Amino acid sequence: MSAASPGPSAAPRPPLPRAPGPARSTRPPHDSPEGTLDTAKLFAARLQAARVRPYLATALFALQPVESRQVPTMAVDAYWRCYVSPGFVDRTSVERLAGVWVHEVSHLLRDHHGRSDRYARRHELSGAAERLRMNIAADCEINDDIFGDGLVAPEGAVRPASLGLQDGELMEDYLRQFRLGPHTAHLAWLECGSGADGLRRAWDLGPDGAHGLSAQERDAVRFRVAQGIVGHPGNAPRGWRRWAEGAFHPPQPWRELLGSAVRAAASAPGAGEDYVYGRPARRSAVVPGAVLPSLRRRPTRVVVVIDTSGSVSDAELGSALLEVAAISRALGGRRDLVGVLPCDAAAGRVRPLCGGAEGVELLGGGGTDLRAGFARALETRPRPDVVVLLTDGQTPWPSQRPQCRTVVGLFGRLHGRSSYDESDPEYVPDGPPPWARVVTIG
Repeated sequence: MSAASPGPSAAPRPPLPRAPGPARSTRPPHDSPEGTLDTAKLFAARLQAARVRPYLATALFALQPVESRQVPTMAVDAYWRCYVSPGFVDRTSVERLAGVWVHEVSHLLRDHHGRSDRYARRHELSGAAERLRMNIAADCEINDDIFGDGLVAPEGAVRPASLGLQDGELMEDYLRQFRLGPHTAHLAWLECGSGADGLRRAWDLGPDGAHGLSAQERDAVRFRVAQGIVGHPGNAPRGWRRWAEGAFHPPQPWRELLGSAVRAAASAPGAGEDYVYGRPARRSAVVPGAVLPSLRRRPTRVVVVIDTSGSVSDAELGSALLEVAAISRALGGRRDLVGVLPCDAAAGRVRPLCGGAEGVELLGGGGTDLRAGFARALETRPRPDVVVLLTDGQTPWPSQRPQCRTVVGLFGRLHGRSSYDESDPEYVPDGPPPWARVVTIG
């Protein structure tokens, strides 16, 4: 999305936006007369919101209020403008207005407009009805845990339970679980603006209008809010802590790449195929007196070898367990087709994943030689079609290509660890062999 105005280029740190000046009205000339916006009440509500949610104060005071009589209540756009109805402010208490402030700024911090656009493109969705569904799903993501503890929920706030859904999920998860129908008819009034669902409204001032924030300023606000939440995690709900962690460590496509690599290896010619006599081959008719086996497809089996040597951190081992669960999902959720094998310099025993990744014991801590893990994986019966290695790469590799597809997930070194071997700082291990599909994790 293009920036509203170019951010400063000389300053090493982008400045936060200036305090908003007089609100600009978007009332059309033919609109009926109405009372002016009670800015004192509106700003008192914002101050109340900052007092009860201090970790959101930077974002709350960065939001630019714009008076508009076209907006039913309060709505935001992607450029951090908040369009405010004077009538709504008049009839709403300061306590409930504070809740609306927090709700609207949450849409912007969590990038609901960008995520809605990406979801719509990915699923080829269009129209106001689908955008309303995205607004509802975004509200469910926000409203499940932000109210209470001094913050009053706005009247009619949508919660997951009202749609028969569970708390604690993301907008994209909720979108897969409900459709518009009679049970959502009471939510047709919902209007949080283009900042919630990505669909531009008639009252939006657009990228070139006044009071908008540049892309650099928006990023600065998000970063400072995330920094405050991570620094004092006990003061924020679980949903905000999850968002802040993602803001510091943005999601990378490696999980999708790893899943696609496993699926590609599992569907490659020869994988999951074997000759069986349960059903004779069609060629048997031309060979009288002989029963020829037929080539049959069977479920693809995967063995995941996890590097548990001393050079692998606890965080990387935790990430490895997440990848095991992702690999299971890539195979359609068939945990019985996935085996897990911890390995340092010696290989353990291949254990089935039937009990879930959280029950896997990762024993090790010594040196590294994943060749032992390769050999043990190939000894498994039934023989695996795909071997996945999750490792930091500090290992010798097999000299010959195994008789199965191989995927290597390499832990990325993001914390300045430049030494591979404490006893020999100049040692650099060989990279994965060319016959392996390599995906960098993290």
